[in-house]
Amino acid sequence: MSPRPSASATRIVAKPHSDEFLRDRTATVDAVVQSAWQEHLAAAFPEAMALVAVGGYGRRELFPHSDIDLLVLLERELEGEPRQAALSAFLRALWDAKLRVSQSVRTLSQSCNIDSGNLEGTITLFDHRFLTGDRTLYEQLAQRLPRIFQTHRLVLMRGLITMAKARHVKFQNTIFHLEPNVKEGPGGIRDLHMIAWLNALGVAAPSELGDARSFLFDVRRRLHDKYGRDANVLSFEAQDEMSDDPARWMRDYYRGARQIHRAVLRQMEVAEALTENSLVRQFRDWRARLSNPDFTVSRERVFFRSSQQLAKDPELLLRLFVFVARHGVRLALETERRIGDNIPQLTAWFSTPRQLWPSLREILSLPHAATGLRAMHETGTLTAVFPEWHAIECLVIRDFYHRYTVDEHTLVAIEAITRLRTRGEELHRRFADLLLETEDIPLIGTALLFHDLAKASGSGNHAARSAEFAASALARIGMPAELSARVQFFIENHLVLSAVMIGRDISDPQVIRELAARVATIENLKALTLLTYADTDAVNPTALTPWRLEQLWRTYVHVYRELTRELDTERAQSVQSPFLEGLPVRYLRTHSEDEIRAHMLLDDQSRHTGVAVDLKRRNGVYDLTVVTADRPRLFASLAGALSAFGMDIVKAEAFANRSGRIVDTFVFSDPMRTLELNPAEIDQLKLTVQRVATGRDDVRRLLTARARPLTSRPRPHFAPSVAFDSTASETATLIEIIAEDRPGLLYELASAMSDAGCNIEVVLIDTQAHKALDVFYVTAGGAKLGPERERELHARLMSVCAGPQNVTPSRTSA
Repeated sequence: MSPRPSASATRIVAKPHSDEFLRDRTATVDAVVQSAWQEHLAAAFPEAMALVAVGGYGRRELFPHSDIDLLVLLERELEGEPRQAALSAFLRALWDAKLRVSQSVRTLSQSCNIDSGNLEGTITLFDHRFLTGDRTLYEQLAQRLPRIFQTHRLVLMRGLITMAKARHVKFQNTIFHLEPNVKEGPGGIRDLHMIAWLNALGVAAPSELGDARSFLFDVRRRLHDKYGRDANVLSFEAQDEMSDDPARWMRDYYRGARQIHRAVLRQMEVAEALTENSLVRQFRDWRARLSNPDFTVSRERVFFRSSQQLAKDPELLLRLFVFVARHGVRLALETERRIGDNIPQLTAWFSTPRQLWPSLREILSLPHAATGLRAMHETGTLTAVFPEWHAIECLVIRDFYHRYTVDEHTLVAIEAITRLRTRGEELHRRFADLLLETEDIPLIGTALLFHDLAKASGSGNHAARSAEFAASALARIGMPAELSARVQFFIENHLVLSAVMIGRDISDPQVIRELAARVATIENLKALTLLTYADTDAVNPTALTPWRLEQLWRTYVHVYRELTRELDTERAQSVQSPFLEGLPVRYLRTHSEDEIRAHMLLDDQSRHTGVAVDLKRRNGVYDLTVVTADRPRLFASLAGALSAFGMDIVKAEAFANRSGRIVDTFVFSDPMRTLELNPAEIDQLKLTVQRVATGRDDVRRLLTARARPLTSRPRPHFAPSVAFDSTASETATLIEIIAEDRPGLLYELASAMSDAGCNIEVVLIDTQAHKALDVFYVTAGGAKLGPERERELHARLMSVCAGPQNVTPSRTSA
């Protein structure tokens, strides 16, 4: 399909064509540069200097706010004060004309010298164009460059490939970002440049990218116009302005970007083959031994043995992806082409119910399952087998938290399971061991394949609807009914563990009992834990934080113990102390004997100093314990102190004993690595907490100093909500709050609860982009809240949620 959208779907094609604009813009800049030359340089350099347009300026690709890449070409080194002054005056004139000049001053010999440590300067010379000055000097450069490029062809190829791969890695090697960078991202304008450069070095370029190029150029020009600067990120806000149907329009964007990305990857493969050393060549030859009667492996790519085989034997296609999933060898361009030529017939063949489950099960069981599924997706085979997948292909769901399109999120989730097999980090190793214990890997992969299918329908409960879609698809491929039922169960419940670990107190026995009843079996628990791990990891590259990993594992352990009835909630403590008198049973359940003894020592210390503070780092987060005498707004003030230091609170608990001593604990992360990079700040943080706890410092002053002006980044728009639940806990009322995040939010919420006569027992805090998702376990007078107090508190909290909007969104809001 052409990447150019229809006129009814978008406004962008109604604008003047960008090529015409770029030519006009370039001509205007040429005139300014030539005029400044005449005024400031012509007299000082009657010869031996030429002005050369290079890079984007040399290609006549000047967008509204592009840099002006200018080479000041000299016959010899610049000498003499008058000439230096003339050059300075020339450059000032260009800046005064509002041109963003990026100039280099080099002699002819310097320009013809290849510096392997700085290839970017040489690469700009691929695109050069005479502007004014000494044409003879320019012609010498123009005549020498082709010979230089040919002589150093392999060095330049290696450099270009290295630069492109590094750039792609920054974007996780995928085009499917919800807010893509149209210049630097995979499938963007820089990849078009890469195709042209490799072509100049002798690697053939495809000829069918004209529409995709025009689309990208139109988008980049519009972004520059909209933001008044060199802006290249296609934000949600910009998408809305460029199209009446942004979701459909973005699908056109992804199709064009995919076309460009595949083209550049193919070119890079050819170039790498030309530049590889003998050891790599030997390895490729060794890998060729993987060939079998159906497939040939050559240069790390899979080919069909027979050109007519696929049309006669459609099941060959499934055997191909089993082969890819087993060996991790990618498809050759010729193989992809043959599949594409046969997709209509293959789609018709797959539409008839067939026993395809054994092949899919084998693919999902193999070490390179994700590679096999991605190859199926890229060749259209996945949609041929499961037409249901077409609904989520290149589908954008507006979410400032998720990074990828729905189909890409699904594939990244399956890659997370595959990658888990080899992850050795301590926090991930436990889940890797869990993977080894389960026999449900194919079912987990199948559940992931279908878990978000209903997002295309806009259904409120997409998990249940996705399970319905999966049921018919799995029946069509012959999956046994009992296995299909389990996959549907996994899909329906794929959000259950994440909802509990983020929004419920997993130390509450009632929460764990209800979750265990829903999960039902240990096998289901293991599968859902792994599915939750993968689904969270695929949200964005930073979503699976050490805290979330720890919470997921603790949730698994608690439910496992409940299912095996090994959880002893009446565990007796071997320690006895007045400190424990009046502390709730929950305190004993959530703290080990060693922790309780440490709290008793802190209590002894606090009776002499007024407050005792302990701070430890564990599994990527920090644990802060404060023991002191209780006073109004103490919990809120401690939370505010951490906010003022830029810490992200993820969980907090508050306990008080009969004598009015409190034990408040906070788990927080340090997103800016302030404490890690500045160890002295640890003592400063502890001192600030001590001063706030004893009332010697005003937390509101600290928070005011923390606030910053809003950034220009678009913000999400949603209505805040406050919901009460008196059934989720046996002892407390749950208050679930969704609000726009800001510094000091937790302090204000906790203060409002304190002012209403409420005690905060537990706080669970999560953030998704700019959205704060906070859950409070609250009591009043040792009991749940009554209806009247709930109504009063609801009004107070809604007022807080709708409060100041003039600060930067930050989870430092605590």
